Amino acid sequence: MIRQLLAVDGVVAVCQFRDDGTFVEGHGWMPDEQLQALAHFAHDYKRIVQGNADQLAMFTDVDGWTPPGGWIVRGTGMSVCSVGNLVCVFENTEGNSTEVMQQLDDVARY
Repeated sequence: MIRQLLAVDGVVAVCQFRDDGTFVEGHGWMPDEQLQALAHFAHDYKRIVQGNADQLAMFTDVDGWTPPGGWIVRGTGMSVCSVGNLVCVFENTEGNSTEVMQQLDDVARY
């Protein structure tokens, strides 16, 4: 199912991981070791984002901070983005971050 995300313009790799960080599957133009490292990074980063959102919700007393819908780390040439337990890498010049996030969200809800 997640393999279809490779059809989105610019996406070069996609991974799925469990809530405990265990690698489930990965596809794309990266060796298996890098796909597993990507899933591990995404799991750790997801926990950081969740912790920050929890603190914002607690200290501001404003609704809407949690749960976070996803995150993007943008580099000069490539970006990493995640929704739920899915993460992908895409080339900035080839892909559109809004489209990638929408597709990730659709597949994450499946």
